Amino acid sequence: MTAITQPQVTGNIYSVDAAGPAGIITGPVKLGSAVLDMEAAYTEAAGRPNPDFIELAAGDISGMTLTPSIYKWSSGVTVPTDVTFSGCSNDVWILEIAGTFTVGNGVAIHLAGGAQAKNIFWQVAGANTIGTTAHFEENLLAKTSITIQTRISINGRLFAQTAVALEMNTVTEPE
Repeated sequence: MTAITQPQVTGNIYSVDAAGPAGIITGPVKLGSAVLDMEAAYTEAAGRPNPDFIELAAGDISGMTLTPSIYKWSSGVTVPTDVTFSGCSNDVWILEIAGTFTVGNGVAIHLAGGAQAKNIFWQVAGANTIGTTAHFEENLLAKTSITIQTRISINGRLFAQTAVALEMNTVTEPE
């Protein structure tokens, strides 16, 4: 496993081998533990009973303001225009998506009323794509892969069971 530190990411990027950017090689135990923790968080988010909203806007949440709740979709979710999460600092949002998750180019996720990125969780079974120059404020738990296109800023965490592809992005761990 390689712990890779890059100027685009605050924190570490972990890989199963030393391929890619220069980094420090550490033992595989940390990566294995992280994968198990991610899978537990994914399962916890996916298993929430009694969602507050089911199939909201048929998966197109463009321009919406989302309040603290559990949201569930049996198919994909698209975000072609900005979305706002509005709530207090201790409020939690869980968004369960059985299909794909796509954020359009230039889309921004906004926080209002004290909402915090660390309390917003997207649990996605399908592929995830965040478009160029987008701004993302939350945690993404992916069963498959996450593709982050160029010049994106993310205040949150990206966890995938297969791969996270980054290119010229800024990822900051939320406080």
